[in-house]
Amino acid sequence: MTSESLSNPSEQTNEARRVVRDARYLRDKRIVEALLFASATPLSEGDFSFHVGPDAALEDLLAELAADYGPRGINLVRTAGKWAFRTAEDLGHLLVREREEPRRLSRAALETLAIIAYHQPVTRAEIEDIRGVATSKGTLDVLMESNWIKLRGRRRSPGRPVTYGTTEAFLDHFGLQAINELPGLSELKGAGFFDGRLPADFDMPEPSDAPGLRADEDPLDEDLFVLLAEERSGVVEDVLEP
Repeated sequence: MTSESLSNPSEQTNEARRVVRDARYLRDKRIVEALLFASATPLSEGDFSFHVGPDAALEDLLAELAADYGPRGINLVRTAGKWAFRTAEDLGHLLVREREEPRRLSRAALETLAIIAYHQPVTRAEIEDIRGVATSKGTLDVLMESNWIKLRGRRRSPGRPVTYGTTEAFLDHFGLQAINELPGLSELKGAGFFDGRLPADFDMPEPSDAPGLRADEDPLDEDLFVLLAEERSGVVEDVLEP
């Protein structure tokens, strides 16, 4: 535009209006961008209008912002009629973080795990006999899913029940080089796990997780899923502490 045209009052007025319009457009664009960054949920055009007014060129503003952020690490996307910033699709897999939630075992599960560790190979009926109470199917489920116990074989007794033993993952989790590093009776007494006087014939076995089957065990010659269904059929009960 020449200086001659600017000397015309109408041209000066139009130029002033254009400057004001561009300044307002830039201001509105910055407001919309700030709202998108600050919002934890997608925003509708009505949400923007509340801050920039009903006359704002929202369609143009949002299209321009989407183009601005197109090549960046975050993109402006429209979903369900609303607008929000989202991680660029090609970068999403780089930002995934997996975290294992710690789980606290119930007292029943801890008792069952201790019995298996010290008395292996041991059957479910033998576990119940030692504990003096029935063992929930869910208890064995959780210990199996934690990969702390495994199916070893079948006891050579009526019904040929499955025997359980501990795994390498059990040793790794509890920082043991070998199963015989589990504390003995004297260590447990010193730690206060036994209160009062114990029966005169009370004794604790020497734990052993030798991989070979014992003389009273047969190999697992059936499908694993059949064994699991046989041993753990029924509704799984919750044995984790809330």
